[in-house]
Amino acid sequence: MSKKRKQRKKKQLPIRVNILFFAIFIMFSVLILQLGVVQILNGEEFQKEIDRTIKDVTKIPVPRGKIYDRNHDLIVDNDAVYSITYTPEKGTQAEERLKVAIELSKYITMVPEDVDDPEAYYDDILTERNLKEYWYLLNKEEADSRLSAEEREDLSNAEAYNKTLDLITEEEISHFTLEDKEIIAIKRELDKAYSLTPQIVKNEGVTPEEYARVSEHLSELPGINATTDWNRQYPYGSTLRSILGSITTQEQGIPAAKEDYFLTRGYSRNDRVGTSGLEQQYESLLRGRKEQIQYTTSREGVVIGTETVVEGQRGKDLVLTIDMEFQQAVDKIVKEELQAAKRKYPYENRYLQDAIAVFMNPQTGELLSVSAIHYDKEDKEYENAGFRAFSDSHTPGSVVKGATILAGLESGAISPGTTFFDRPFQPRYSPVYRSWTSSLGLMNDISALKRSSNVYMFYTALRMMGENRYPFPDGGIPQNFSTEDFREFRNYFKQFGLGVKTGVDFPHDSNGYQGTNLTSGMMMYQAIGQFDQYTGMQLAQYVSTIANGGYRVRPHFLKEVREPIPSQTELGPIFQTVKTEYLNKVTMDESYIDRVQEGFRQVFQEPGGTAYSYFRGVDYKPAGKTGTAETAKYAEDGSGLLAETTNHILVGYAPHDNPEIAFSVIVPLSGKGTSHPTHHNIARRALDTYFEMKQENKSGEE
Repeated sequence: MSKKRKQRKKKQLPIRVNILFFAIFIMFSVLILQLGVVQILNGEEFQKEIDRTIKDVTKIPVPRGKIYDRNHDLIVDNDAVYSITYTPEKGTQAEERLKVAIELSKYITMVPEDVDDPEAYYDDILTERNLKEYWYLLNKEEADSRLSAEEREDLSNAEAYNKTLDLITEEEISHFTLEDKEIIAIKRELDKAYSLTPQIVKNEGVTPEEYARVSEHLSELPGINATTDWNRQYPYGSTLRSILGSITTQEQGIPAAKEDYFLTRGYSRNDRVGTSGLEQQYESLLRGRKEQIQYTTSREGVVIGTETVVEGQRGKDLVLTIDMEFQQAVDKIVKEELQAAKRKYPYENRYLQDAIAVFMNPQTGELLSVSAIHYDKEDKEYENAGFRAFSDSHTPGSVVKGATILAGLESGAISPGTTFFDRPFQPRYSPVYRSWTSSLGLMNDISALKRSSNVYMFYTALRMMGENRYPFPDGGIPQNFSTEDFREFRNYFKQFGLGVKTGVDFPHDSNGYQGTNLTSGMMMYQAIGQFDQYTGMQLAQYVSTIANGGYRVRPHFLKEVREPIPSQTELGPIFQTVKTEYLNKVTMDESYIDRVQEGFRQVFQEPGGTAYSYFRGVDYKPAGKTGTAETAKYAEDGSGLLAETTNHILVGYAPHDNPEIAFSVIVPLSGKGTSHPTHHNIARRALDTYFEMKQENKSGEE
């Protein structure tokens, strides 16, 4: 090749390369332009499409926390059970759920084991609509043809569907077989499921065989899973049950009245929640942390991947202040004494249905036992009803006289050692005002408590009204009374928790009942506990305030909160400890409280004290106050008075010089004039038991 030709060839090569580079440049420019169009013009729409397919998160419920007593004995547990669940994909249609139900019916039955007649069972639980919806899916084309296009024109899809169901006849749904009804029952549960949210199909009575069969055929059952669930278990049976409370079933789910409240806090509609008692009070602690699973779905809603983004953790464990051994003993004592009273005086005690006893530590507010036994007249059975210690208020009688004396001393109406002669007197337009006997003689503030002098309390109330005539003249009326005197008197009572909420950690905490007829006569009756009404918990808080020197402590069930751990025998580390909470300090001279404490001591420990004969000889040095309140039992239909009855009340604490247990006992609507000392027997036996158990535990530690 000549030199000239070679030079010409070299000149052509750069031109071709440049053309190639230019073509590549043009292609890249077009690609960049297209990427820019995608990103700038359509990027937001594409991002929405991406987000829509990968951000579906469902939350899986976890077992609730357990509950223990103060000695770490388990009182509420979770019992693991086999469970069949259904988690539908997004957009799952009724026809698809029917196919799953048909297949699942081959492996499980929805009839409980104790049912003898499956046909009758299904006829009872399946509605007409359940049957018509099943028939519709089996005969969809025929059913739809019954509604003309003209008829559909003005109807929504839902209205057209309901109209179509209405056209299905009773004859057409009357021939379903037992197998059909099994499928319908299963489909009914599947229809309750929300997209990507597990719904329990069956978790009661799932046999190991059913569990195994479903597990083996999961590939044929879209959305179905064989797993484990839990039910609440109560090792102590009915003991404390009304206080522990209840939770909903998954079928009940969250209460409709509080739907917004729960949904905004991460609950699903079929979650089980506490609806009463401590289960409700401490729902936020017991519920646990749900496991969160992120589902990746296609545009059509088909799940194409799952990932656990938050590990689940069961609820925190609660340690209560209650001693279950003592609680069981008190329940037994209360029940036996209530039975004995009704057995001894069956007619007189025909309206006696309850006995209530509250025991707490007056220094800390820890509740040691809360017992109430109720006699159901219709079923003729005795049942635990501890909630009545918070909800039921009763006329307290003379147990409030400690508050009356302290109100009189602090207001200056009386002074330490002030004396009044106990004799009956009769104000104008009023019945005779007297003590439980015709005359107790000369009384001072301490002896008036010991002997339970009504007359002394009447004079104290009169002095607080500004009425200083003594002796008060028969036929006279208080001269300076105003309703403000009554309100001031009540304010002294409220410092002890009488007439206000106790602050107890329980959903229902009544403040009792306050009368509205604020007259001088009613103020005198208030002074002896014959006007306002209080609960057993209020009376226990009241006597605790006197026992500890004037500090109103908040009663509480919760002692500790523990972190959950996998161990079945050990408690986890402490998450929270409940400390003693003082709601207020009574604004009264400590020396006045000392005098009331001395009066309460003499009631129990000295001859002539109204409780002495029942507690004579005990070595735990009790103190307190007896009470008897006359009450009228009226017909519930408003037809009139049924009987005159008596509330028997007792409050106290022990030992008097270093109180560690305080109590209130209420036996309402006892037969008037009956002598069975139910309230004394309950308190005496319970205190004996408490100190015996304390001694046994001390001996065991040594």
